[in-house]
Amino acid sequence: MGQCGITSSKTVLVFLNLIFWGAAGILCYVGAYVFITYDDYDHFFEDVYTLIPAVVIIAVGALLFIIGLIGCCATIRESRCGLATFVIILLLVFVTEVVVVVLGYVYRAKVENEVDRSIQKVYKTYNGTNPDAASRAIDYVQRQLHCCGIHNYSDWENTDWFKETKNQSVPLSCCRETASSCNGSLANPSDLYAEGCEALVVKKLQEIMMHVIWAALAFAAIQLLGMLCACIVLCRRSRDPAYELLITGGTYA
Repeated sequence: MGQCGITSSKTVLVFLNLIFWGAAGILCYVGAYVFITYDDYDHFFEDVYTLIPAVVIIAVGALLFIIGLIGCCATIRESRCGLATFVIILLLVFVTEVVVVVLGYVYRAKVENEVDRSIQKVYKTYNGTNPDAASRAIDYVQRQLHCCGIHNYSDWENTDWFKETKNQSVPLSCCRETASSCNGSLANPSDLYAEGCEALVVKKLQEIMMHVIWAALAFAAIQLLGMLCACIVLCRRSRDPAYELLITGGTYA
């Protein structure tokens, strides 16, 4: 009965190690996705420390590849030392993922204040005639998120660009996709996106942070199961006298 329990635990453990390899790829993908998306919105969010959870989760993903290899070798060879090392590393990674979750929630709460502080400055420096990186970022966000201005399209009237152009129009990136003849004129507000960009940028960045949080939570749960199975194998092997005699070269009388 005990041997059956060990065998089933070993089977689950090997299967979990395979999952760890898959999890490693997913975690690295999530971290890379955060980096890529942050690059699109970095003008609206200047706090680079927000990338810490993404950096940590990529590091955890890379470590999971090594953990999966150690776990498989230790399980197949039934190595106590290997399994003990496996459990210790899993515990450290588990703690790290808990830290990622905490940091994710902390920075998720800071997103709104950071965006509110930065977005005003970015819109004031808009230059549609000879667009710089910040101006291109505004056009990208307005097209991508289907928004216009900070709170609505009327915010453009307070920008230097609007006052200099004197044509009573907003950037073409404010035009709805369905408005084929839109030229950005405020005389035709129905052609423009009605929603402001600030709320949508905040929502987008918070969603990104939630991806990191949920990924960390999901794989932390898998790691708990892995630690449990490894501990079962270790404990039952240490109590199995036949196993003790086997590894010491002894025999039954």
